[in-house]
Amino acid sequence: MTAHFRSAKPTQLIKSATGDWEIVIGLEVHAQVASRAKLFSGASTVFGNAPNSNVSLVDAAMPGMLPVINEECVKQAIRTGLGLKAEINLRSVFDRKNYFYPDLPQGYQISQYKSPIVGEGRVILDMPEETVEVGIERLHLEQDAGKSIHDLSPSSSFVDLNRSGVALMEIVSKPDLRSSDEAKAYVAKLRTILRYLGTCDGDMEKGNLRADVNVSVRRPGEPLGTRCEIKNVNSIRFIGQAIEYEARRQIGVLEDGGSIIQETRLFDHSKGETRSMRSKEEAHDYRYFPDPDLLPLEFDQPYVDELARHLPELPDEKKARFIADYGVTPYDAMVLTLEKESADFFEAVAKGRDAKIAANWVINELFGRLNKEGLDVTKSPVSADQLGAVIDLIKDGTISGKIAKDLFEIVWAEGGDPKVVVEQRGLKQVTDTGAIEAACDAVIAANPDKVEQVKVKPTMLGWFVGQVMKQSGGKANPQAVNEILKAKLGIE
Repeated sequence: MTAHFRSAKPTQLIKSATGDWEIVIGLEVHAQVASRAKLFSGASTVFGNAPNSNVSLVDAAMPGMLPVINEECVKQAIRTGLGLKAEINLRSVFDRKNYFYPDLPQGYQISQYKSPIVGEGRVILDMPEETVEVGIERLHLEQDAGKSIHDLSPSSSFVDLNRSGVALMEIVSKPDLRSSDEAKAYVAKLRTILRYLGTCDGDMEKGNLRADVNVSVRRPGEPLGTRCEIKNVNSIRFIGQAIEYEARRQIGVLEDGGSIIQETRLFDHSKGETRSMRSKEEAHDYRYFPDPDLLPLEFDQPYVDELARHLPELPDEKKARFIADYGVTPYDAMVLTLEKESADFFEAVAKGRDAKIAANWVINELFGRLNKEGLDVTKSPVSADQLGAVIDLIKDGTISGKIAKDLFEIVWAEGGDPKVVVEQRGLKQVTDTGAIEAACDAVIAANPDKVEQVKVKPTMLGWFVGQVMKQSGGKANPQAVNEILKAKLGIE
């Protein structure tokens, strides 16, 4: 099927007794910048340190402490913008976003409002039925807040400022998503791009990538409905569940004659439902104004061009190259490029070999086993050289495909050079036509009734092949078995 970009027609509608509803989704993804120091201080960003051990005087908002921009964070934001095919703004401004919360010691967050560092861009999604382009509204830099901890004491709450001041990139999408599946695919694709760039590790369990999910519903063709924002969802699976629940909740309210209140909600994954947190703030509620302690951020186009020159090959470009250079299917190319490490592994296996066979082994055998064991490719017990050696042994006729799978399991469990393992364990396939003929004769002689049947129904040849392979312990050359049986049974 040829992929195509979606028109304005919605791809998924929710059916109800009163008619169809369309979901409209926009995401604000907060991605922690990959840097050793925070956005405006030299404090460490290492995860898992003791509470309040990664805190400088700036992070703790001590009087007289002034923020100093971390250039590495600026570079990472620009590189991310370039990876999103976005406009890079050569002048941007940091603003104070004013609100009170115990884990925000300054009483405001340093963010960007009207003049972000990155403007409009796009992310391309490969959905089963179509290719969907999701617009990026903006990317801006901001500092993270600390963390309030409520479960250490029944009567007290605690604040850990280790995250306070950590650099975040807030990546805001346009309301172009129309289903929970698209939203999940968008976050997954965005995480892949960030990991390729090395600008965020995308670790959602640590909170290094999390999303605020904006959901509204409407009748197809009608204006946008009132949206509700679901805060800080830190799992792709939970994002999908939150959208499904919230959309149906809103539809239920509207069909009962009610109206949707613009509000901020939380997703309770244990109950699979959203619940109200507070009324949704508007921009004026935060009293944004330019931070007087920070000058506007300015750089020139050659600075951006130099960063662009050193960008790695990104997923979409790598996928296109795999299709063109290796002849793999678009689906296989998509699977192989989901993670940079997976793509690198495949290329190491495919080098100098049949790329389609390499792709089949990497995707079906290796990835299948890794998924079963809960491992990623960087933890694979079978290296690219070992897998390549298995494929070579099939190619030169030393082993059959069936033996290759047994060999793969041995190498997975015990390691070793596949060629040596084959020698030591006597796994070479039998290519001696005399031995194969003897096995074929034995099977034919023992099954005269089947011989008569196969002459009427040639597709039964597979049964004879299976019996001969069984008799040889799986070592007979399957192609030789087929040819000898056809000759002996008189099958064209």
